[in-house]
Amino acid sequence: MSQTTMSAPTYADVVDLDRYPIHDLASERGRRLVQECQAELAETGVCNLEGFITRDAVARMVRVAGELADKAWSSDRTHTIYFEPADETVPTSHPRAHQVRSAKHGIAYDHIPGDAPLRRLYESDDLTAFIATVLEKPVLYRSADPLDALQITTFKPGDELGWHFDRSEFSMTVMYQPADEGGEFLYAPGLRSQEQEHYDEVEQVLRGDTSRLRVLPAAPGTLAFFRGEHALHTVTPVKGETPRINSVLTYGERPDMRLNDLTSELFYGRTSS
Repeated sequence: MSQTTMSAPTYADVVDLDRYPIHDLASERGRRLVQECQAELAETGVCNLEGFITRDAVARMVRVAGELADKAWSSDRTHTIYFEPADETVPTSHPRAHQVRSAKHGIAYDHIPGDAPLRRLYESDDLTAFIATVLEKPVLYRSADPLDALQITTFKPGDELGWHFDRSEFSMTVMYQPADEGGEFLYAPGLRSQEQEHYDEVEQVLRGDTSRLRVLPAAPGTLAFFRGEHALHTVTPVKGETPRINSVLTYGERPDMRLNDLTSELFYGRTSS
């Protein structure tokens, strides 16, 4: 059940509730927020909420990332855009065989302290209910994966996230710190669907066609959510001395949603099983 306006939510220091009243969706302001998010999502494939996270909470999460730097799994691997073994029955140019590079430093959910701002927010029913309402889902669950439900990712110079489709239906991102140069989040919304893989269109993007690409804004404190299962996306190589730091919050319509072992090993160096 949502928090009432009579008592401050446990994440009141994390979210700018004056602009984004996720604790009071039944109010006129709450309904208007949901409608605006739904309209943006329908138009662009992404809902992007600048200033959703307070400055103090952003600064604290940057510090948490630094404090947990020794817990981060440093990965630099190639993989397919589907996070599945390459299909050896198709040409190497086919999306099912195409290999990309991902290099980043990921701090798993089980390392993030319980009092960290984004962990408190992620574990609140209010945020889950807000996202479900915007997405018009009768029910939405936080991920059951003890590693991947919420992560902190640092991209240092030379790091990147190769083109891919998410394994989960919906993903939320929170930006804490953009890079000096590079580190752009590029995406092609609605490139595939439940019914069609559209391999020809996917291959065009992989070959360098930019006509369908959009850039996700990267202002600190921005919350964005999109249908990552259907949107091909990437983070371009980071340049300069300032690392790109963000979190990914994972949700789905199944209560038992977890990464497969291949993806878990790639991003965390271990599995949750």
